Amino acid sequence: METKISDELNIDRKIPLYPGERLEDLGNGLAIIQNPEYFCFGIDAVLLSWFAAPALKYKSRTAEIGTGTGIIPLLLCAKSKVANITAFEIQPHMAQMAARSVALNRLQDRIEVVCEDIRTQQRIGASTLDVIVSNPPYVKTGTGLKNPKESLAVSRHEISLTAEDLLRFASTALKDKGRLFIVHKPERLTELCQTGGKLGLELKRIQMVHPRIDRQANLVLAEFVKGGKPYLITEPPLIVYDGERYTDQIHTIYGTEGPSRTVLEECVSEKSGQES
Repeated sequence: METKISDELNIDRKIPLYPGERLEDLGNGLAIIQNPEYFCFGIDAVLLSWFAAPALKYKSRTAEIGTGTGIIPLLLCAKSKVANITAFEIQPHMAQMAARSVALNRLQDRIEVVCEDIRTQQRIGASTLDVIVSNPPYVKTGTGLKNPKESLAVSRHEISLTAEDLLRFASTALKDKGRLFIVHKPERLTELCQTGGKLGLELKRIQMVHPRIDRQANLVLAEFVKGGKPYLITEPPLIVYDGERYTDQIHTIYGTEGPSRTVLEECVSEKSGQES
């Protein structure tokens, strides 16, 4: 994924770019609007999209929670044939940026960006969704260093969305045997499993992400199934770096010769702690 700070990606689409914004080429004819002053996507969002995409069928009714600038629904549309994704974002400026990226890519018929709080929303009824995907805030309120920029703080800390909020929404909104895909910190996996279990969400599959082969995992990809029976699949681990380059696994996931290290260093997810 190579950054192209130019209007070439915006030819004939007439989507406004505001001060501080830039267009990033995602490959496959897609682009996304980013602003380094706000939260930029990191490798965690890319890995989550790859992890979840095989479950999405054309008719899968899908929601994505905490879309930010819209990276996950854009990638899910590129990696699957899903016809409709409702992308929730609580921050108006981020939701507006995501909506412009959707329009830029002419995906308005497949992605609807909604600026609502899932804790109070009325748009999604009970037992209506097949799939939910989310890259939620990782840090509990009152722990860790809070970013002075409110947008980054909301994206990193559980200010507007806790893990329990997300799991409770999934428990209500998913159909029986519906699936929830998330990326989170490994140290919170036990908590997620326990809370999900109490809400009828069974942890069915995990995949650990290690920055290097000799380092502890710093991300975990997890799949929950509503009403699922106890049985856990542990996928082979993903290793991000081999020396100073990305591994073949990461190259394959990006579907290119490999992601631009410069891009990921500039737009690394501040909440993930992903090593650059």
